Amino acid sequence: MLAAMSGMGSSMADIVGAAAAVQKVASKVVVRMRPFNKKEKSEGRGPCIQIHKSLGQCQILNPGKEDAPPKSFTFDAVFDMDTVQKNFYEESCYDLVDNVIEGFNGTIFAYGQTGCGKTWTMQGPPEGGELRGVIPNSFEQIFENIKADPETEYLIRCSYLEIYNEEIRDLLGDDTKAKLDLKEDPDKGVHVKGLTDKVVGDVKGINDVMDAGFSNRTVGATLMNEGSSRSHAIFTVIVEANSVVNGKDHFRKGKLNLVDLAGSERQSKTGATGDRLKEGAKINLSLSALGNVITALVDGKGKHIPYRDSKLTRLLQDSLGGNTKTLMIAAISPADYNYEETLSTLRYANRAKNIKNKPKINEDPKDAMLR
Repeated sequence: MLAAMSGMGSSMADIVGAAAAVQKVASKVVVRMRPFNKKEKSEGRGPCIQIHKSLGQCQILNPGKEDAPPKSFTFDAVFDMDTVQKNFYEESCYDLVDNVIEGFNGTIFAYGQTGCGKTWTMQGPPEGGELRGVIPNSFEQIFENIKADPETEYLIRCSYLEIYNEEIRDLLGDDTKAKLDLKEDPDKGVHVKGLTDKVVGDVKGINDVMDAGFSNRTVGATLMNEGSSRSHAIFTVIVEANSVVNGKDHFRKGKLNLVDLAGSERQSKTGATGDRLKEGAKINLSLSALGNVITALVDGKGKHIPYRDSKLTRLLQDSLGGNTKTLMIAAISPADYNYEETLSTLRYANRAKNIKNKPKINEDPKDAMLR
């Protein structure tokens, strides 16, 4: 009888464990405010944002209505203009990247108005060093963990794409202007057919791949940003691992999507014409589609989630309500003349807090290359 109860107890534990494995987890949302830029300083722009880091709170003041009370938003964390790159990474991203090494899927994406420091946060400047951003810092963390775990066999591979004018381009391919197609199947889910996959063995190798792809990104000058990203970019790192447990191979596979979204734009501020204007329209359309997906997920009124409205939302489908741990970084400007855009970003981020995902460890993946 006791043996039977003991067996029952372990089976119940298994059931509870399985339930916990697919437990819904809220997306994490943080806000980062950049410093005033040269243009804002030369024009004498004032602040419209107050950051209360200990409270995780961001307050925005309407410069046109000085008597109006500030609007307050609370997030998982908020970072002011004095925050250094390494501290931002360790406080916001470190745990998620650790989860990817354990076999979870993870997505980190930066959202905000054009010229608000998204690429600075995600990538950092070309010289790197202490100023390197989320993407290169994640590389360091992944390979440090591998070095500290010699008993486990690892394989790291990566890809890099951009979505330019609703066309998917391979930033690591022989022809970086060629248009690639989205496909979907039961095992791979939504994926890009023919996307280049690079196997890398160390930090230098993956940084070289990133630098090669980054040099192929589409950028252009606007009045808001001299090096404005004209496309959404997704750098994906696959971490395959094989550890021997009780004499048997135990495979797992984590996927890390590092997403640098192009910024939302107002033509009246960017001064965009011709190709820049067309690019801005496409950027705004895909960001609007992303907003609609977030709203549909949070409202929960209908079963239809409009993932198919843009290439961006289809690629991020698993990151929005699916099998992924997701971190959204809302990048904002401190300047009063960006009040409307900053308020919009904060509202967008506030909705994203309520997205519930169902992450689980990807064990024994069918498409593992380590086998």
